[in-house]
Amino acid sequence: MRRSLFFIIIACTMISCGGSNERFLTSATGSIYECLVVSEKSVQSAVCDTMGADMYGLPQMEPYFTVSHVAPSLFDDLLKSTRNILYIDINPQKYTQVKVLKSHDKWAKPQAYIRIQAPDEEHFTAYWREQGGAVREWFVREELYRQNRFYRANTNKTARAKLQKQGCDMLIPEDFMLLQDTTIKINDQMVNDQMVHVLWCCNNKGPMRKDIIVYSYPYTAQEQFSNGSIIAMRNGVMGQMVSAQVEGSYMGTEYKHFPPVTRSVPALRDSLGGFYAMETRGLWKIYNGEAMGGPFVSLTRLDPVNGRVVTAEAFLYAAGQKKRNALRQIEAILYTLKTPDKR
Repeated sequence: MRRSLFFIIIACTMISCGGSNERFLTSATGSIYECLVVSEKSVQSAVCDTMGADMYGLPQMEPYFTVSHVAPSLFDDLLKSTRNILYIDINPQKYTQVKVLKSHDKWAKPQAYIRIQAPDEEHFTAYWREQGGAVREWFVREELYRQNRFYRANTNKTARAKLQKQGCDMLIPEDFMLLQDTTIKINDQMVNDQMVHVLWCCNNKGPMRKDIIVYSYPYTAQEQFSNGSIIAMRNGVMGQMVSAQVEGSYMGTEYKHFPPVTRSVPALRDSLGGFYAMETRGLWKIYNGEAMGGPFVSLTRLDPVNGRVVTAEAFLYAAGQKKRNALRQIEAILYTLKTPDKR
């Protein structure tokens, strides 16, 4: 009874403040990358299959979201505080076409909420078949945005000063140690005699290792933003910078199980220095050495002021552990990368 009374008081408080400009919201419940789907059973399978599909670029199967389901009749005030809610409302008496409503902090904070209204299952199914992946991506980017904001308070000032000297900035967390700030020369079939500036930071605390590497090099052609060119430069940089204990070992890219993929991505909402970038995602591995590997993700951007290409990469080593949440957390750091505004 005491718990029920607590939620009644919360609800009454929110109603009584309805005329005020300030809203008092409860803290959102649930862990990162969890999503509550509110729908009838008839569409549950299709929605949950999309939201809970295996995430690309992880060495073991992990879903984009850990999904739970509830019928609309059971969606009560307690569940309204869930951090990610996808509500499917199918009602031929109320709707004549599909409509999608998105909002933030509807009942709790931080919270992402999408309501899809449809007149019948046929209309909803057609919409979901075409746009289900985009709905999932919206929730992913909302999670990245939340994590992104955490990094604004405590950063590694030394690492940031090194980057700023090179004309860019990124909110590298203070628990990441600066390992190297150097310039190397890359020379292979696709990257000829390129001088590359590299800054490398690492968090090796706890059961997993998290690394961030930012490297920049002269911009010469649009082709530098293709998957082949991005991976060629990645292999050149990582091959020189990262090795294992065995002499002659080096880091490269794994192609057999999850070939690296590249796509364009926009900035997160309200991100520092809004930008357009190419995201590359895949697996790394150690060649000529120990059986080591893990996931990586990078953002590659153009710095038009200094005539450079800038790539910020996060990679993870966590043998035998789940990696989705940890990778997404350091991935969010990459979205704080800021290059000079074009003059």
